[in-house]
Amino acid sequence: MNFAFNHYNFNVTDLQRSLDFYDKALGLTIQKQGTADDGSFIITYLEDGSTGFRLELTRLRDWEKEGYDLGDNEMHLALITDDFEKAHEKHKEMGCICFENPKMGIYFIEDPDGYWIEII
Repeated sequence: MNFAFNHYNFNVTDLQRSLDFYDKALGLTIQKQGTADDGSFIITYLEDGSTGFRLELTRLRDWEKEGYDLGDNEMHLALITDDFEKAHEKHKEMGCICFENPKMGIYFIEDPDGYWIEII
C-alpha cells in the first residue's frame, strides 16, 4: 500500500482576500471550487501548476470567532522557489515576511489569517 500527498488545508476568514494574497505572493491559482448545498462552507483548491499538490482554503460561513488558533505556527507549508532573491524582494515589498533565517537560507511569509509559509 502506498500513499501520496494530495493537499493541505487552511481555514480562512475572508476567501477573496486569501485568494488575492496567494495569487500575488505565490502565483497559486484556483484549480477547483465547491460550495456546500446549504452554503455553510466554500472549499477552494489552489495549485502551483507543476507539482499536483494543492492548498485547500476553506471558508466556514458560521465561524463566529475573529480568527483561528494557530498555536505557535510550528505547523507550516513550505514552498521552494527557483529565484530566492527575487521572491524575497517581492515578499519584502508586499510586507508579508514575518521571520528570516539567512544562515539556513529560508524565510517565512504570513498570509492574511496568520498562517506561516516557509520559502526555501
